[in-house]
Amino acid sequence: MNQNKTKTKLKPSLKILSLALMITLTPFSGCLSADDSDSNDSLDDGEIVIVTYDVYALTDEMISTFENDSGLAVRMLKLDDAGSVLDYLIQNKGNSNVDLAIGLDNTYLPTAIEFDLLTEISADKTMMQDSQSNSGMSPLDPYDGPLATPFDMGYICLNYDTSVVDGENLSLPTSLWDLTEPEWNGKVAFPSPVSSSPGRAFMLATLDYFDWSQNMTEFKDWWSAMAENDAIITSGWTEAYETHYSGGYGVWNEGHVGDAHMTVSYCHSPGVEAFYGENSTKSSALDLPKTSFFQVEYAAAVRGGNSDYAHQFIQYLISPEVNSKMPIENLMYSVLADEDLPTDNGYRYHSLIPGEPSSVSNDAIRENMETWLQEWNSAVTSGE
Repeated sequence: MNQNKTKTKLKPSLKILSLALMITLTPFSGCLSADDSDSNDSLDDGEIVIVTYDVYALTDEMISTFENDSGLAVRMLKLDDAGSVLDYLIQNKGNSNVDLAIGLDNTYLPTAIEFDLLTEISADKTMMQDSQSNSGMSPLDPYDGPLATPFDMGYICLNYDTSVVDGENLSLPTSLWDLTEPEWNGKVAFPSPVSSSPGRAFMLATLDYFDWSQNMTEFKDWWSAMAENDAIITSGWTEAYETHYSGGYGVWNEGHVGDAHMTVSYCHSPGVEAFYGENSTKSSALDLPKTSFFQVEYAAAVRGGNSDYAHQFIQYLISPEVNSKMPIENLMYSVLADEDLPTDNGYRYHSLIPGEPSSVSNDAIRENMETWLQEWNSAVTSGE
């Protein structure tokens, strides 16, 4: 497809994202009805209702085993992404029959906690990794409290197509500012932080990269420059990676465009590509200081739901029989100690552990996310 034609079609999406931002942020300034009860355990109807997005680990076999072992029926309410899960919980606070939320990550969790959407449970986290474990990651670092339990993790960073970013066609960036140069015009795809958890994680990384605590100017200037350089901004990771990225498995999909030679994904995404590509991949993760973000995904009991049901499912989700399979079933790291990515077919070999990831605290995220999203949106739409 002609690149100019593609860019023309994508430009209106920035206006759509502006509207999405307003919709997403509206509840932050409104009044919400509160439900003072922590749970609704009295409604012991034998069914657990789970709100989530398309979490691959929640396989039919996994759900069936839980139902057989627990005697509970499982009903899934599947939404588009983690942002949709948070929006659902906010909009239905006090009026929902949901027991468990799966898929909020550490970029969305602070808001869920601030809005008092979750209830405490005492999940057993003693088997979880710490910084001395095989992967060097600690799923309890971002949050170690009773309101949410980690079930998978991984670093998010820029991925690039090594067949094009080879020093001849395109130069490997040594600074984020390199991506604003003409050679990268229209060749970078970003999932929006308004609606995508990987997109939000990368936005947070750029805040640290440009030292937001001292001055927001460089952060805004860089994102504005990327928009002016025809960066492709999509509503979610799937469109950015599977449709636009030239270096991943999307090349086999109908409708693949392949106009982006760099995108936001996981630092272990090249390992996934290799694992399913018989130890062959042309995708690589960019190890640029403070441009990666450590993501942890959580399962959390929803306030007003049946916390006992939620607790049972969470314990099952973090059990060795289920959680050890995360690298294969959910394409993410397990949170359990002594677990790592498989060595088969280059999975672990092609998976980067970044040398200097970004660091943005949960407190900073909770206090500033609304402002940061508005600043980001203003930067990428300033030329419209």
